[in-house]
Amino acid sequence: MTEKISKNNIKKETGGKILEGIVVSDKMKDTIVVKVQRFVKHPKYGKYTKIAKKFKVHDAGNTAKIGDNVRIKETRPISKDKSFEIIK
Repeated sequence: MTEKISKNNIKKETGGKILEGIVVSDKMKDTIVVKVQRFVKHPKYGKYTKIAKKFKVHDAGNTAKIGDNVRIKETRPISKDKSFEIIK
């Protein structure tokens, strides 16, 4: 979570995507794997298709379990593969 302080000492949260997905793995320490699905319209034919992508997410307290619906937020890179954190 990136925060900037303006002239009036008001914290302003900046940037970062917020996504929703399902936890598919929780076997790593402080890390979960979240599957995010989205619908994409084909440019020529107009049919909507389901696209899924898996993200490694930082879960400091190991709170999420397999099958949970979670919200994740993009942050600075935490490791080689992790650049999201859980916000539920």
